[in-house]
Formats: sequence, structure tokens, C-alpha cells
Amino acid sequence: MRTSLHPDRKRLAELPPLPRDAEGPVFEAPWQAQAFALAVKLSELGYFSWTTWARTLAEEIAAAYARGDPNDGSGYYRHWVAALERLVVDRDLIDLAALTERKDAWTEAYRRTPHGQPVELRAASGQ
Repeated sequence: MRTSLHPDRKRLAELPPLPRDAEGPVFEAPWQAQAFALAVKLSELGYFSWTTWARTLAEEIAAAYARGDPNDGSGYYRHWVAALERLVVDRDLIDLAALTERKDAWTEAYRRTPHGQPVELRAASGQ
């Protein structure tokens, strides 16, 4: 006799497996792993279903290709972040102005960080 999964376990079962190869999880950069983990966690917490996530990501990818982005997989996690940003704003987890301000702060921190050093937000102010 089969029993149905508890709702939380069912939701977790719908999530994708972590991308990996023979050596373990695979991401080209730490921010990609963080974006992946954030999407999984927000879905796990019920802020959006994985079906909603997949549809939003597909829409972001289609829009990027329509704008002329290459269809070679190189921008996959940039599309992943765009989908995350869209969902967190749509779900009122952050307002667009605050999101934009934070992105600008990270951009400025990146510009002020010496090559090869970790980017930290305090670098945005030149401290």
C-alpha cells in the first residue's frame, strides 16, 4: 500500500537535483551556486512552486533569446537570477527600488575591488 508524501516532502521531491559531475556539485562560480540555492530555498519555503519557477525561468530565457542573447547556455545563470529577481519583486519579498539599490551597490563594489580580491559591499564606498 502506497502512502502519499507529506506536503513538505512532496514539494522537496519536485525540486531539481543539484547539478553535479563525478567529483561533486558543478558551478562555474560561487554566485551560481548561491542563485541555485536561493531559488530552491524560496520554493521550499513556499514563496513559489517549482512549476512557477520553471515557467518564469523559461520566460526569462525566451525573452533573452528574443533580445539576441546567444543560445549556447553561457547565460543560463544570468537568466536564473533574472527569474529570481522577477519572482521576489512579484511576491513582495523586496520592492523594485530596494533591489535596484542593492544591485547598484554590488556593481560599485565590484568596480572598486582590486582584481583577484573578493567583492564586498563595503568596497562600494571606497573604505
